[in-house]
Amino acid sequence: MTSVNTTNAVESLPQSIDAATLKTWEDNHDDLMVIDVRSGAEFESMHIKGSYHVPLPMLSEHTEEFAAKMGTRVVLVCQSGNRAEQARKHLDAVGLGSASVLTGGVPAYAAAGGNIVRSSGPWALERQVRMAAGSLVLAGVLGSKFVSPKLGLLAGGIGAGLTFSAATDSCAMGQMLSKMPWNRSANEPTAHQALQNLDARA
Repeated sequence: MTSVNTTNAVESLPQSIDAATLKTWEDNHDDLMVIDVRSGAEFESMHIKGSYHVPLPMLSEHTEEFAAKMGTRVVLVCQSGNRAEQARKHLDAVGLGSASVLTGGVPAYAAAGGNIVRSSGPWALERQVRMAAGSLVLAGVLGSKFVSPKLGLLAGGIGAGLTFSAATDSCAMGQMLSKMPWNRSANEPTAHQALQNLDARA
């Protein structure tokens, strides 16, 4: 696997930063690049002004290509920080060590008074996961009581899945939900378009 040359980095950057630090960097660093790895619908609903949209599945599939377009001060953002951390690990694996994760994600930045672009849209993906998991567990418990005891296995399966998700810092349910029509956007970029957007910044 080809490594990205990061010898031009002027300083060692932290793996995570808070919203206040990001706001300071925006005011003092022209080389800052904010990459939003959420779904298209989430990005359209609310995003940091000036950020670039590179959905996590796209970045995961084309990590080296995107890493080659990124500079020496990259901040990865999502809804909470989990998907951004996954993106950071992908980039770090190909040699881009200059990426930091925004702790608390876009909501934390908005709460800190950051410059946000808003529009109507679906729930954030993490909230959808909580609703789906909670609904399935409730359905399993009620079904086991009123329909068939075997339906209790549904609740157990969801619990096991959530435990595995926490242990591996992954979320299969979130990945499935991200592919649902309501989480897709007509304006979501292709990999080629996203790479061109980063080229324009450079």
